Amino acid sequence: MDELLLIETVERYLKGDMTAQEKTFFEEIRKKNPDIDQLVVEHTFLFHELDKQANIKAFKHSLYEVESKLAEEGIISKKQLTGKAKVVFLWKKYKRSIAVAASIAGLVSIVTTASISTYNNKVDNSNIKDLIYEVKKDTDKKIAEFKDSLNQKTSKRNPNPNYRATGFLIDGKGFIVTNAHVVNRLKTIYVENNKGEYFTAQTIYADKNTDLAILKINDTSFKAVYNLPYSINKTNSNLGEQIFTMGYPRNEIVYGEGYLSAKSGNEGDSTAYQLSVSVNPGNSGGPVLNKNGQIIGIITSKNSTADGVVFAAKSKNIYKLLDALKENGDTVSIKLPNNTGLKGLDREQQVKKMEDFVFMVVGN
Repeated sequence: MDELLLIETVERYLKGDMTAQEKTFFEEIRKKNPDIDQLVVEHTFLFHELDKQANIKAFKHSLYEVESKLAEEGIISKKQLTGKAKVVFLWKKYKRSIAVAASIAGLVSIVTTASISTYNNKVDNSNIKDLIYEVKKDTDKKIAEFKDSLNQKTSKRNPNPNYRATGFLIDGKGFIVTNAHVVNRLKTIYVENNKGEYFTAQTIYADKNTDLAILKINDTSFKAVYNLPYSINKTNSNLGEQIFTMGYPRNEIVYGEGYLSAKSGNEGDSTAYQLSVSVNPGNSGGPVLNKNGQIIGIITSKNSTADGVVFAAKSKNIYKLLDALKENGDTVSIKLPNNTGLKGLDREQQVKKMEDFVFMVVGN
């Protein structure tokens, strides 16, 4: 597609000038082409910046009109208003009049800016949805089935969960990473593996800025595992990199695949990525892996008005969580996996090896 035509098409898409059919067609192209998806992201940021500059220009124009009005009424003299002398003169001789005028102009500007800011926040953030699954009242049958399955396996008090999400082991001794927004909703936490075994767990650290949390399985029935088959990536990943994820939007593990569509998250968040992948409530806390079996991110949220626009915290934030634990004087010992046994395997084999280490996180 011609570059100028492509830019015009992106602008029409962002301004809402496309027909429903054109929009659907363009979004399909965007899903399949990382370069076009990135161009849309860049133009979105550009439009935000242009709006900001337009607001600044409008404010300067308002101040100029105030100055001209004062000059017309003879309150100030244009001849005296040049360079630094202009500022000194206005302040010393006409500070009261200018203070009144500036206060009015400033008040209008503040109110306008606040309104614009509020509007932008609504536009930018109201569509960003956490991916924790909330059990509805009309799903009593599913809850009953969950209770029954637990009662058949153990005599423990069953969870009767209100929420469901995902987590994965970062240390075989029972340390699991999930999202902070998940654990913040749960007073009691359980994790369940793909064999249907569930264990009690507790939060040992949560960071709302990166939306990550570390859980510790504190159940005596849990048996430590060794040699996690994946590693935790410390560096940034590349635009267009192929990825896959695993999680619990259902009561069984679900696989999804896509690509990295932007190196930053919502509103340019440098601690996160934007992904193009299909996810649903319940995927919060799920691992994002590249083709070599390295975890590069953790699913956090998605844009509910744009198909496939998903956000994931960068995996290097896990290392920062461990540093924060040490700074807090916590003596917990967590050893992250640094070798991947998934490299070179086909995707089906990679998924099979991953299943045992991805957990459903439930609670109330």
